[in-house]
Amino acid sequence: MATNTSSFAQQKLAELNTDGHANLIENFLLACETYGDKPAYSSLGLETSFTEIEKLSRNFASWLVNVANLEQGDRIAVQLPNLTQYPVVAWGALRAGIILVNTNPLYTEREVLHQFNDSGAKALVVLAEFLPMAEKVVPQTSIEHVIVTNVFDMIEAQPAPESSLKNLTTLPDALAAGAEHALGDVKLTMDDIAVLQYTGGTTGVAKGAMLSQGNLFAGSRQSAALMELTAIDDEIMIGPMPLYHVYGFTVHVISGLFAGSLSVLIANPRDIDSLISAMKTYTMTSLAGVNTLFTALMQHPEFDEIDFSRLKGTIAGGTALVKEIAEEWSERTNSEIYEGYGLSETSAALTCNAYEKRQLGTVGQAMIAQEVKVVDDQGNTLPAGERGELLVRGPQVMQGYWQRPEATAESIDKDGWFATGDVAIIQQDGFISIVDRLKDMILVSGFNVYPNEIEDVVYTHPDIIEAAAVGIPDSKSGEAVKLFVVSTNPKLTEDDLRNYCREQLTAYKVPRHIIFSEDLPKSPVGKILRRELRDLAVKG
Repeated sequence: MATNTSSFAQQKLAELNTDGHANLIENFLLACETYGDKPAYSSLGLETSFTEIEKLSRNFASWLVNVANLEQGDRIAVQLPNLTQYPVVAWGALRAGIILVNTNPLYTEREVLHQFNDSGAKALVVLAEFLPMAEKVVPQTSIEHVIVTNVFDMIEAQPAPESSLKNLTTLPDALAAGAEHALGDVKLTMDDIAVLQYTGGTTGVAKGAMLSQGNLFAGSRQSAALMELTAIDDEIMIGPMPLYHVYGFTVHVISGLFAGSLSVLIANPRDIDSLISAMKTYTMTSLAGVNTLFTALMQHPEFDEIDFSRLKGTIAGGTALVKEIAEEWSERTNSEIYEGYGLSETSAALTCNAYEKRQLGTVGQAMIAQEVKVVDDQGNTLPAGERGELLVRGPQVMQGYWQRPEATAESIDKDGWFATGDVAIIQQDGFISIVDRLKDMILVSGFNVYPNEIEDVVYTHPDIIEAAAVGIPDSKSGEAVKLFVVSTNPKLTEDDLRNYCREQLTAYKVPRHIIFSEDLPKSPVGKILRRELRDLAVKG
């Protein structure tokens, strides 16, 4: 149940919920009934209709309840790329009242183990290619059921892979078994937790942001109003952003589906050839991405062969939009990039430039049905034009951090104001600029990287006695990780340490730059001063 829902958030949710839906599922079922045989998703050349998504998700929900014997409030982790299986599994879990735990399938063993154990997941859905990692991790967790799926299962069911795991079921078998049982009535409210979206913090410990049915519903209504999603027959959204990320999840699993859009899922966005091919096949009306994606697309020799005539606009999030990229995109596509800003804790929805209102260099104005303000160190509200920490309250703000009441209390006050940890300026006209971070978080290609997590790994190396990670500007990824270390071994090289990090950190967290120093700057109490190192790193 919700733990930190303010009366303000409840009021705004009611204003957005003009149809009086009791939960997120009612909106899902209405969309599936309304759009019927219209395609909802395209993946690997296969289109799946709204009717089929409803049927498949119902079968999976039935399997979870009747065969796996999971109970409402249990957690299920998902490790999948952008495939049709993702929305099938996600909506199946939500319909069964099971809390969805979105996880990055590229996480290392250490990262996966923490997330599975912290969430207390009882089931896992995993792609066959990622099964070797699951075989190492699952025995160390409370996971009782593993559902494995092959990339091509939605086209033709594939045989089960060999595995040492017990209670292993293929997704096609689970769907078939679920179809043999009726899905009973699952009573859900807007206050019930729907998703644990893991994010880090100043401590570097990944925490599960509890997003309720109401949070996701509100976020979908806010985003739909901004993006002008309409129920036309050919609203087409290209989906390269990973669905396990709050950005891609809310856009393609929630908002787009509710609006009757076709989401063209891109399983591997790094395969620019395949992405370009999909963009040439489907005349898209909208696209969401980050700087690195836009740059890679425009560098492709076939980019100018894409038909952009129906592209209403492109949403950029995750990292600050580079002016030169926005200008080139506008020139070559005859459409604009609209920069936005959101967090896992706000169901991805917070601010965005709109089609009729846009200021390059800002993250736009606050979306509807919420309030924002900036405050000083004492919590006093500051006037327009002054910089301070950005706070927001609204129906899309999380219920708190999973099993971390102290962290929740530090982030959300009694009136529902959530402290973002980002320093912003709110202009007189309401446009917002993000100018700095209170947190030391590093943003690499739209992904949060936390210095303490990197440093904790580096400190396990026997030759390292001091370490500090900072972010520096990078033209391709927005920011890159620069690591400063003090080593007892003069023969230790950058490559040695980088390879060591690769064993325990996802690729985008691995330091791109490493500096060996004799000493690191410290405060009088011995705390390493990252800000000094950051300034040094930027200058050098």
